[in-house]
Amino acid sequence: MTQLRKITFAETKLDDLDAMQGTIAVLINAAGTLSPAARRVNRLCKGAVARAVETEAWGKLAEGDVLTLAMPVGLQAEAIVLMKLERKPEVTAARKAGASLAKATGAKAVTVLAEGTARLADVALGLALRGYKFDEHLTDKAEAPGDAVIWVKDPGAEAKAVSDALAVAEGVFFTRDLTSEPANVLTTTEFAKRLEGLKALGVEVEVLEEDRLAELGMRALLAVGQGSESPSKVVVMRWKGGEGAPLALVGKGVVFDTGGISIKPAAGMEEMTMDMGGAGVVSGVMKTLALRGAKANVVGLVGLVENMPDGKATRPGDIVKSMRGVSIEIVNTDAEGRLVLADVLWHCQQTEKPAAIVDLATLTGACIIALGHDNAGVFSNDDGFAGQFLKAAEAEGEGAWRLPLGKGYHNQIKTLKADIKNTGGRPAGASTAAVFLERFIEDGMPWIHLDIAGVAQVSSETVLAPKGATGWGVMALDRLVRDHYEKG
Repeated sequence: MTQLRKITFAETKLDDLDAMQGTIAVLINAAGTLSPAARRVNRLCKGAVARAVETEAWGKLAEGDVLTLAMPVGLQAEAIVLMKLERKPEVTAARKAGASLAKATGAKAVTVLAEGTARLADVALGLALRGYKFDEHLTDKAEAPGDAVIWVKDPGAEAKAVSDALAVAEGVFFTRDLTSEPANVLTTTEFAKRLEGLKALGVEVEVLEEDRLAELGMRALLAVGQGSESPSKVVVMRWKGGEGAPLALVGKGVVFDTGGISIKPAAGMEEMTMDMGGAGVVSGVMKTLALRGAKANVVGLVGLVENMPDGKATRPGDIVKSMRGVSIEIVNTDAEGRLVLADVLWHCQQTEKPAAIVDLATLTGACIIALGHDNAGVFSNDDGFAGQFLKAAEAEGEGAWRLPLGKGYHNQIKTLKADIKNTGGRPAGASTAAVFLERFIEDGMPWIHLDIAGVAQVSSETVLAPKGATGWGVMALDRLVRDHYEKG
């Protein structure tokens, strides 16, 4: 698993600066005002810091960017990194500054002179997240990241905030690792095994095997995996840190998706190892909640299947009856994720009796066409609940945009042979997929569907992540829990 950089806080010791090795980072505001620590560094390196912040290069930097001074005269340090950050920065700027530092220093150890700056836990989170590298299957492993020490006046005052921030980073890394793994490694069995490892953190984990799923009537979910050698499973994770009905998180966990009999084009099919991204996010959130001891009740359910072509595979035109009793005509076996979620959503409501539900899935290419790779699609039957999530996502800098539900979309999934069909065709494909799921939500149950097809994995780096799996959603959902479900 990817190693998280060790980040700690220590008391500022300016007298030690001249003998320090490695990299020193200094936080300086846009105006170039030097803190006492920055002035000390400036004196030691013969005014190099003051000259740097007067240059055109410094002026062109956005907040959160950095400027590196290599081999500074007068210091034993090999580099000084000047971080452009206001004394009271916004969350996204603080995280960007930490991420910029991580990118500038790589795996090298670093000491950050940060006294007098707010949101240092967010700086630490950005520093941790941008250091991610998935090299599990490379012969030449990445160098283990060096420690980062942040110097402040009162280290104890920062301890809780940074501990919670690093719990979020651990959850994001868990999601990224799961999303990045190839399907021959992350089989349904291996996925379930990794989730059982959360028991060590206090999470209750229950694995429902195929025989139990058949007893429960999860015929829609089982239909998806019946062409695969990997057994279909549902994993239920319960974090009991509070009182009352839990918030439920439900994730699509298709470990590989060929499209089944409605097979996908060969080009790009290897990327379908990330089609379990929704289950990955649910898993990462549960790990974060456990690591930080969240005072909330949250249950996470993931449906783990593989969609393969085989003599036993589901065919276009087959009709299956879901756990709810709704019959479904499968007109396209590549619209399989909604079949998985349909049964898991219904099971969740019958057994866990949640206060509200959020489901996540890399569900439709149509959502990518609509929103690109900057925003997840948000669908909801409850304006208040949707507003809570959108506010949480905005606070965490995770793009999300609400898209419509409605009767017209329900009409698109009507069919003569069954109660509904599993796709409404190309028009409004993300909305018709969402209303399909809405058929499996009880009246009065607050529900959000997040289509994360465009944001779970990206082909270019972001502020907080290198190219590849992003872990989108862990931070926003953790914030939703903090703001609305956590007591004390």
